[in-house]
Amino acid sequence: MEKIILGIDPGTNVMGYGVLRVDDRKPELMVMGVLQLKKFESHYLRLKRIYERVLGLIEQYHPDELAIESPFVGINPNSMIKLCRAQGVAMAAAVERDIPIFEYPPAKVKIQIVGNGSASKEQVAAMVKNALHLSDEDMQTKNDATDAVAIALTHFYMTTRPGALLGAKGGGSSRIPRSSGSSSRSWNEFIAQNSDRIHK
Repeated sequence: MEKIILGIDPGTNVMGYGVLRVDDRKPELMVMGVLQLKKFESHYLRLKRIYERVLGLIEQYHPDELAIESPFVGINPNSMIKLCRAQGVAMAAAVERDIPIFEYPPAKVKIQIVGNGSASKEQVAAMVKNALHLSDEDMQTKNDATDAVAIALTHFYMTTRPGALLGAKGGGSSRIPRSSGSSSRSWNEFIAQNSDRIHK
């Protein structure tokens, strides 16, 4: 069964994106790239452009799920606020199209891709290249793009391991179910996979 995953590495200077097609449990890269935002002086115009670009990717590739990097502790408060806003408008675009959202912290992505939560962007890029059998020409892009693909790839790994996605101990992804349409099925799946968390 085919599934398409959109990965987003949010940022207000550069936003990375990557789209994976999963067919017969094998991931294949459809596209990856970056959205340059430095030309917009207004922070709010940057947020508007992020929303429009994510919506455009959704309309073009029709992803079934969005995997996005969650904000991380350790940056200054002002940068954290801007990063959270960038993540928020990207998520809003997915909610607008009723696409389930899955959040992954940076260390989780690095562990899944490289096996080391302190791995460099270059190490992540190298492992993404190997995992998806990409050429040097495919890799002629910014690390923000390969980070986004790594997030999508992390989601693929997490969802192909029984019990790894929801209710996984030791931290995993955070999922925002569909807001409408398939909400009943989403919640039924959640309950089935998290019976130990349901209090009757």
